[in-house]
This record gives sequence, structure tokens and C-alpha cells, in this order.
Amino acid sequence: MGQHTVEKIGGTSMSDYHSVRDNIIFKPVQTNDLYNRVFVVSAYGGMTDKLLEHKKTGEPGVYALFALERKQDSWSAALQDVCDSMLAINASLFEGELLHKANDFINHRLQDARECLEDLHRLCQHGHFSLSEHLATVREMLASIGEAHSAWNTATLLQRDGVNAVFVDLTGWNSPQHMSLDERIEDTFKSVDLNTQLPIATGYAHSETGLMSTFDRGYSEMIFSRIAVLTQAREAVIHKEFHLSSADPRLVGEKNAVPIGRTNYDVADQLANLGMEAIHPKAAKGLRQNNIALRVKNTFEPEHTGTLITGDYVSDAPCVEIIAGSRGVFAVELFDQDMSGDIDLFDVSILKVLRQFNIHIIAKDINANTITHYLAINLKILKRVMKVLHERFPDAEITQRKVAIVSAIGSDMKTTGMLAKAVKAIAEQDVNVIAMHQSMRQVDMQFVVDEEDYERTICSLHKELVEVHEHGRAICLAS
Repeated sequence: MGQHTVEKIGGTSMSDYHSVRDNIIFKPVQTNDLYNRVFVVSAYGGMTDKLLEHKKTGEPGVYALFALERKQDSWSAALQDVCDSMLAINASLFEGELLHKANDFINHRLQDARECLEDLHRLCQHGHFSLSEHLATVREMLASIGEAHSAWNTATLLQRDGVNAVFVDLTGWNSPQHMSLDERIEDTFKSVDLNTQLPIATGYAHSETGLMSTFDRGYSEMIFSRIAVLTQAREAVIHKEFHLSSADPRLVGEKNAVPIGRTNYDVADQLANLGMEAIHPKAAKGLRQNNIALRVKNTFEPEHTGTLITGDYVSDAPCVEIIAGSRGVFAVELFDQDMSGDIDLFDVSILKVLRQFNIHIIAKDINANTITHYLAINLKILKRVMKVLHERFPDAEITQRKVAIVSAIGSDMKTTGMLAKAVKAIAEQDVNVIAMHQSMRQVDMQFVVDEEDYERTICSLHKELVEVHEHGRAICLAS
């Protein structure tokens, strides 16, 4: 095990350079050593949305417009908007000669990308070439530009401010050969001296098999994880703009929400399933298997130790550690009288449709003749899914409903009466529980409610299941 840490900085934090410098770079986690740290940086907040598509609304960015195979003017204008936004960021960070260098760097990347897209667009006008065969490569190329921009800028700014920072480009831009992800990381880092240099690495890395087909927008966390594993880091750290708290402070109140402090990777997986990622589950797997602890810190509270996530942690007594949830979930219910006795055939067919659209399933209900999937999906994709399902199951009754899912999560919740307390707390707020789930592992309870009842459900569960100790730690409820 090495003596260094590998630390990831999220996009929102990256957009505030002075906070990153003063609260992260100049204030190492539990050590006084400025070096022996590797930083993996995301693109500036909102930039990947512009390059690909908006993560939440689905509004098309450069990639989505290019993929439509329609007018070149649309994606070209979107790429120009990206350029304008990146140059505006540069203007806010640099001046003089450094500003010229920063603009030259990103202009060259964007011009290369524009030429590639124009050439591919022309090529695919010929009947022998299909654009769809190249879209995965286009997506990766565009995504890499955001991380390259922020990493180059940060390394250059830190050099200006007296730090021996180095820009570590894992994007494979103009690389003469393809290699695996692990090979690229090992090849790039073999020339970095962690004792005297502070590497600022791109949160995207090119590999011969591609990352986005598997991890999509979670690729930066996978890079972060693989660097930690391959360099044998002593700890992995994620810097976010908020604490990993017992609930959203904006809903339950600043004085009531407290940082969790300690939890395990199982809890992190449950959060990721709701879309509140502490870390992508596949990235967490590598850290967990190599016994590397993960720490989640708040960029704007550098003195706080944050929340430590390990594989073996279990709370001293059964308790709820966090109340979390997801709005805008669509419940898609398929009822068919013929399903009884053949439910597995229906289930496989439905899952095939959902996989076709690469849809994230948060939860699922099954009974004798009904299957309900709770989907993290936008309305545009939902309409396409419903159309295919109706075609596939013409005799079934298929309905959709917009709901919210609220979960109570903890490393150990095996105690009598906790589920009853939760349901009672929700009912006292005149909230109807549409559906409910609890597995035998008893690390989470999920409640499906109308979307309008989301906030009331969060607050009622937090009040009933999480109380605040005088020293700021959650008091666990025993039976």
C-alpha cells in the first residue's frame, strides 16, 4: 500500500478554483504533505451537459444533435456555444500570456473535434457508411474535451501559484496507439514522481474498449478508482460541494441534517441506485476489493473530516444513517392475466426492452400477473418505451405513473419495529404509500409515494428515524 491519496474533484467544485486551491490543494487530508496526492478532475459544472446532453432533462448537446443525422448547422452551433463557454471560463481565470496559452490549448482540441465531425458527417452521406457505427467513438471524443480543459487549466493555475503541478492527459488525444485502460494509466503515471510532483489528471481516459458504453457519465469515477487501485493508494477521497449527510439540509433544515461520518460500501451502492452517487457502484467495487477506504469531503468545509466509507463498517447498533430519495421516477406497470405461471417469460421480455433504451431501474414489483418497474427516465424516452411495450404486449394493460421514491438506508437496520415506525411516520403526514420494499438484507427500506409528497415523506422519516446527538452524530434507534 502506498503513502499517497487519490482524490477526485467534482464539476461544481471545479468551477470555483480559489476554493479548490485554498480548501483542497493547500489543505491536505490528514497530512501536512502538499505532494503524495493524485488529483482526478471532472469537467467544469455543466460543460459535459453541453458536450453530450443534459443529464437530467435530456436537452441535446453537441453529441445528441450530431447523432440525429440532420442539419450540420445544429451541432456546429452547439459546438461553438461550447467554445464560447470554455473561453469565458478561461477569461475568468487567466490573463496575459497564460490566457493566450489556455485559449490555444482548448481551441486546438475543439478545432480537431470539429474537423473530425465534419469529415465523419460527409463520409456518412455515402451509402456504404453508417453513422451509428461511429457514435460511441464520437461520444467518447467529445466527453474527453471537458476533462482536458479543466485539468490543463488547474495544473497551469497551480504552477502559477507556486505548486509543482503536472498536467496528466489520459484522453489519448492524437495517441499513436490504442491500449487498455489499465495500460494507459500505468504508462502515463510511470514518469510521475509523487514525492515532488502534484499530478492533475483528466477524469476521462481513452481505452481500446471504450468507457462510456459501460459507465456512461460515471466514467470519471471509474478513472479515479482505477488510478487508486493501480497506484495502491492508501485512501481515495472525493471532494463534493456538500457533505454526505443524513438528509438533504434544504429539506430537513441545516441544524437537523448531519454528516454521516462513517458507513460502508453497501450503503454507497443504495445511494447510487437512487441517483445520489457517492461513487459509481463499479468504481466502488475496485476500491472495496483492494481494501481502499473512500472519504467523501465537503470542498467548502476543509477542516471537517467528512464521511469515511469502508467495506467492513457496521453501525454499533441497528439504525438509519441516511434518508434519501429520487423525484421524477416513472412507474411502468404491465398487467396481463396470462402472466400467471409464465411470469419469467414476461419479465425477460420487458427487461430486454428496457436494456434496449439503456434505462436505469431503481426498483421492481412482481406479483402473479403484474410487473411494475420504477424507472429513472425522462418523458421523451418513456414515450418510446411505452410504444415498444404496447407493440410487444398487445393484450396487456400497460400504465405509467409519475412517482417519487424515498429510502431509509443504513449499514445495519435489523431491528424489530423500524419498518412500522417508518410507515406510521409517513401516514401521520396524510401521505399515501403507493408501494414499499424491504429486502432480507435490511440495509434499506423504499417507499413509493406521489411526487407531490416527496418532501413531506423525507422530513417525516428523518424526524422519526434520525435524531441528532449533541456532538453532531446520529443517534441510532434500537428496538
